Amino acid sequence: MMSLNAPIAYIIPEATATLARKVFPKGNLYMTIRDTLGPLYHNADFADLYPRRGQPALAPAQLLLVMAMQFVEGLSDEQAADAVRSRIDWKYALALELDDPGFDASVLSEFRDRLLTHQAEQRLLDHMLLVLREQGLLKARGKMRSDSTHVFAAIRTLQRLETIGETLRQALNHLAVVAPAWLRVSVDPTWYDRYGTRIEAYRLPKDEPKRHALALIFATDGYQLLDAIYHPTAPLWLREIPAVETLRGVWVQQFYRSDQEDEPLRWRSKDEQPPSAITISSPYDPEARCCIKRDTTWIGYRVHLSESCDDDAPHVITHVVTTSATTSDNEMTASIHCDLAAKDLLPSDHLVDTGYIDAELLVNSVQQHAVTLLGPVMPDTSWQAQAEQGFSVAQFGIDWEAQQVECPQGKVSRQWIAGTDANNNPCIRIAFRPQDCRECACRQQCTSAKVGARSLTIRPREQHEAIQAARARQQTAEFKEHYAKRAGVEGTISQAVRRCDLRRTRYIGLEKTRLQHILMAVALNIVRVVAWLMEQPRAHTRISRFAALAGTGP
Repeated sequence: MMSLNAPIAYIIPEATATLARKVFPKGNLYMTIRDTLGPLYHNADFADLYPRRGQPALAPAQLLLVMAMQFVEGLSDEQAADAVRSRIDWKYALALELDDPGFDASVLSEFRDRLLTHQAEQRLLDHMLLVLREQGLLKARGKMRSDSTHVFAAIRTLQRLETIGETLRQALNHLAVVAPAWLRVSVDPTWYDRYGTRIEAYRLPKDEPKRHALALIFATDGYQLLDAIYHPTAPLWLREIPAVETLRGVWVQQFYRSDQEDEPLRWRSKDEQPPSAITISSPYDPEARCCIKRDTTWIGYRVHLSESCDDDAPHVITHVVTTSATTSDNEMTASIHCDLAAKDLLPSDHLVDTGYIDAELLVNSVQQHAVTLLGPVMPDTSWQAQAEQGFSVAQFGIDWEAQQVECPQGKVSRQWIAGTDANNNPCIRIAFRPQDCRECACRQQCTSAKVGARSLTIRPREQHEAIQAARARQQTAEFKEHYAKRAGVEGTISQAVRRCDLRRTRYIGLEKTRLQHILMAVALNIVRVVAWLMEQPRAHTRISRFAALAGTGP
């Protein structure tokens, strides 16, 4: 147990300051951030992470800054600990004496665990944003842009049969550590050869019947182990081991066991698999999920980045959230707004791509947070709109008070029914009279049905009007000029990938990956604020040389 007994603030030792300024007469990244913003963190803000009594702990304010600088340079824990001991600029930023011996690298891992245990990881970014607001480098009600990208889990991709074998092998390895005596008398002696080494794809049979037979062998062995663990005579704590819980989950997803004599055990077909949002893809990171987006397939997570993008201030990452890979973008829009509202950092305009927008979000973001969502909404996919020759929904006049719709030929609808669509969204179904449509000279432009009348399905009034207004607005030159600023978030993702290895997590599990991304956001903000203070010009959106020819004369 450790207690916090650290000073409230730190003064840079005179010897450290003198040598640092002699070595870096123009300053550098860490010296500039220290001189202009002062300490980013204070020990008092993290005192609740420690008990009142115990061995004195290292100062959290210094450890947090070390972890931020670690991600600025993409260092491992060992490399970061060495930098604290050996680098003058790090000692300057941390306010350490020149002969300070630093700390063991394991301290960083222990401190990350402490942050997660107390659910304090979000404070890292929030405290930094508070400092930036106090310095006038960040303001609310400006412009903001968001985007997401994929993150690969720190695991190797397994085939389905490999996943089954490795799940059982992992459970056996964990039990061999925590309950060796119990396991020795509970396993079949043949298992030592079968599960003693890693299950490799190249060692597995290629013939489908043989692979199926091996899967059933794995299944039988797994059920035998689970039956032993859940036997009344077995220690109850064995059931609480995470690897055992993973084994039970994978076996539920992959196999079906019944009392039928003809087929007591069956390997579920691919069609019987649960959705990817809950399917365990690897026992070594049970929270990682498989997802496909266009041409990209990955197992891991998804990270959403939001940043300010006003021209008169540095572009600062104000929000970062890591989710399951299968969580869609539009599920996060409202959550991002609520989190920013709690920090009083809501924008006036939020630039996003199509994935973050739908009709309900367009309305709710304005009504609840006074935020205008700007981005290309999904087009009308009806054949009438796509052909640009038929009568689309936009060409029908809607009388919301009378609950009637007038078609382009002046005919009035006969039916107006409120309900929900296949996705449980509120909608209104409208139908016209068959005789009106049969006699209409423009029938071919309105409906492809050989018999019957034209019908429409629209959203409730506010949502319908919002989506129609957005579709009309995105065709204007003003919108395209305004929306062009959203492209900058692609540069943020690129910077995070190159500097912080954004697309591959260092750790196992969603919580630790989320902490990694928060530290990455703090690190990028340090780099960006210093670049702004040093008046370094921002990079422009790259254009290929061939594309640039379009804007040149002969």
